[in-house]
Amino acid sequence: MAGVLRLVLGDQLSHNISSLTDCDKQNDVILIAEVREEATYVKHHKKKIVLIFSAMRHFAAELTEAGYTVAYRYYDDPDNQGSLLDEVKCALRRFDCSSVVVTFPGEYRLLQSMQQWQQVLGVLVDIRPDNRFISTPEQFSDWADGRKQWRMEYFYREMRKQTGLLMEGSQPIGGKWNFDHDNRKSMPSDIRPPKPYTVAPDNITQSVISLVEDVFNDHMGSARDFCYAVTREQAMEVAKQFIKQRLPSFGDYQDAMREGDVWLFHSHLSFYLNCGLLLPLEVMQMAEQAYFNNAAPLNAVEGFIRQILGWREYVRGFYWHCMPALKHDNFFEHSRALPDFYWTAHTNMNCMRQCIGDTKKHAYAHHIQRLMVIGNFSLLAGLDPVAVNEWYLLVYADAYEWVEMPNVSGMILFADGGKLASKPYIASGQYINRMSDYCKNCGYAVSKKTGAKACPFNYLYWDFLIKHQHTLSKNPRMALIYKSLWRMSEETISDMQEQAQALLSKLDSA
Repeated sequence: MAGVLRLVLGDQLSHNISSLTDCDKQNDVILIAEVREEATYVKHHKKKIVLIFSAMRHFAAELTEAGYTVAYRYYDDPDNQGSLLDEVKCALRRFDCSSVVVTFPGEYRLLQSMQQWQQVLGVLVDIRPDNRFISTPEQFSDWADGRKQWRMEYFYREMRKQTGLLMEGSQPIGGKWNFDHDNRKSMPSDIRPPKPYTVAPDNITQSVISLVEDVFNDHMGSARDFCYAVTREQAMEVAKQFIKQRLPSFGDYQDAMREGDVWLFHSHLSFYLNCGLLLPLEVMQMAEQAYFNNAAPLNAVEGFIRQILGWREYVRGFYWHCMPALKHDNFFEHSRALPDFYWTAHTNMNCMRQCIGDTKKHAYAHHIQRLMVIGNFSLLAGLDPVAVNEWYLLVYADAYEWVEMPNVSGMILFADGGKLASKPYIASGQYINRMSDYCKNCGYAVSKKTGAKACPFNYLYWDFLIKHQHTLSKNPRMALIYKSLWRMSEETISDMQEQAQALLSKLDSA
């Protein structure tokens, strides 16, 4: 009896993934492959490649131990075919399988390729829904069609009702859907977050580290100090530690930033949720139970659940609904190349130095660092959306296009013209000063709008508003800030514009 070839991708490392749900251990073959095409279409951070390859190898070992037949292709195998399609072709010939089963991928380009596989391969190719998500792309499209505006808050409420999380009948626990107003505190200097959960690399991970340092030597970062979880069991320990040690303070300080401390009270679970080692519903239920046990306050638990059930589900639906146009959106027609310090972190702006430095070292930075520091500068400086999207995709170990592109093109760059965000997420240096201690050790003065020591975020912010006033001043959410702009003297406005242009010209000539 000819079996089924079941392809498992590197971000689908869940034992109950839809491609494996009816697997016949006697006849079917599970294919997992490290291929050049996926590892190099952008120059992924070394730690990202280590995380994925090591997790793939551990997952394959678990499947083999459980009695499945696994065909695993290592990156440096002399017979490596270089692409998923060619590996599938090779495996079909080798194992004489009659059909292919795969779970819906996380990138539009890969789905387009897979939709042609049946014709190319001459066998049935069953692309199954990704059962790890709460909603489906079709559900999002049904929700979005006919609405004048799409806002995550309203989609989130539907998800709360659907799952019953933090609900009392048809009403939210605590009488409010959203406690975000309580989650914007700066962090006092005497608060000391717990150390993150780390894992010493085993032989499998050590082998991957050596491979990555050798083969991907020109990619960002270092793999030598890799210490992340690479198995479901380890990832579950990260989740348990977060619930016990970090969740109680997560809500209060989720927007805070601190020099030299990248981890703070965040969960660090996106690494494992996005590659499949953890499941969204299970970690949300763990957080909900902490609230029921009086182990974490409602504002923290609701904020954590909203990041997953609200934002994560929303951006996935948004991605599939808006592709492929989203990839080319450029509302402000920005085209500036990325400055060198996006790769080196060598800049006098301490906030950018810290956030890019954290990114380079850890393949991680938390959401406010990504949005309100690096992303803020990217928009104010008019950086090319294609280049910014590629940078975010390659530098973060939790980045896959379905989650990265909506956040970058929609939330960070407003490149979609306001489909995702109701206004551009921009700010002067005052916001960064309020939410961090970065400004204390900066070469610029956050209190100054102009002059040699002026914070670049200040004059870039006002210059951006001036450039786009004909469009943005009509936005009700920006009316107050434009009133502040129009109260400024002509001299101040002229000085800020001149200084902004000088900096932008310097970036162009670098």
